[in-house]
Amino acid sequence: MTNVVHYTQLDSPVGQLLLTADESGSLTSLSVPGQKGGRTVQPDWRRAPDLFRDAQEQLAAYFAGELKEFQLELKASGTAFRSQVWDALDSVPYGATTTYGEIAARIGASRAAVRAVGGAIGANPLLIVRPCHRVIGADGSLTGYAGGLERKLQLLRLEGR
Repeated sequence: MTNVVHYTQLDSPVGQLLLTADESGSLTSLSVPGQKGGRTVQPDWRRAPDLFRDAQEQLAAYFAGELKEFQLELKASGTAFRSQVWDALDSVPYGATTTYGEIAARIGASRAAVRAVGGAIGANPLLIVRPCHRVIGADGSLTGYAGGLERKLQLLRLEGR
């Protein structure tokens, strides 16, 4: 039996969000329009807005500046290395930024692994709720963001950066 993908779409200040979840209701992706590697609705997916009520409420509170930490069940699929990087992203606090090198150090990866860390961050399927927008270049520059640099800047401004 194939796993059913449930989805909903929500309006937000950064464009329409596409959320997907598995049968248990764990969030498996959050995509924005035009996102590099983002998901698009497939014919066999099931629209299930009720499954996403918590996510909808928490995202609304986040965009209103009232929520600083998401409390959602996340289930992203990726390699062990990517999962390690994504877990490290979860520990970057609201309103703070970190660098690719700092994430590499946090997971015990070498300086040479910074590119691989960047690739894992770029492949994050859970934009916004898993805060890859808080990762910047070592020189403080706004380096790549799968959702686009304008959105990255918008999210950082929302968080007071």
